[in-house]
Order: sequence, then C-alpha cells, then structure tokens
Amino acid sequence: MTDRAKRRKLCSLLPWAAAVLASPLAAAAGLADYKERRVVMYATSWCPYCQQARNYFRQRGIPYVEHDIEKDAAAHRDYKAFGGRGVPVIFVDKRRMNGFSISGFEKIYR
Repeated sequence: MTDRAKRRKLCSLLPWAAAVLASPLAAAAGLADYKERRVVMYATSWCPYCQQARNYFRQRGIPYVEHDIEKDAAAHRDYKAFGGRGVPVIFVDKRRMNGFSISGFEKIYR
C-alpha cells in the first residue's frame, strides 16, 4: 500500500472516530472529554523529568504544548509571572503540577 493510499484510508476513518468520541457510550466512559483537555508544559531540553513527561504524552497520544523556558524569552517571562520554580511545570486546563509523576499527572488530567 502506498503512503498516499494509507493517508486516504486514515482520513476515511476520521468521521468514524469523531462519531465514536461523540457517542453517549464514550461520554459515559469519560472519553469524549479526555482528549479535550489542554496540556501545557514549561520545560527545558536537559531535564530528565521533562523528557519523562514528553515520552508519557507521546505514548498515550496526549496532545500538549511545550514551552522551553531557556530558549523562549516569552515563555521564561510567563514562567516567572506564575511563580515557576523548577521544571517541568505542567498545566492541565487551570490545574497545575510541579515536576512530573504518572500518578500525579493522571490525577489532574482526569
């Protein structure tokens, strides 16, 4: 199967996936809201806990936005403005987590 054919096949599944997530069964299981949470991480490139969080998000298909506080001046200003100390600092909607642990993240994500 060519790459183009694979893309077409995947695109044909999008309406089905959207319908499944919008179904009452998905809502009852909490799946519809699960992917709608906004995850933002303030991090550095060298931090092992930041890398652990990145890996966790990727493995579970959790979309997130990352701001490197050492490379992005605006991200560093925001980090200072909300009183950031240490990395990562992870926001899930309005909930905040300092550092990273799977159990801690799952508590604020669900």
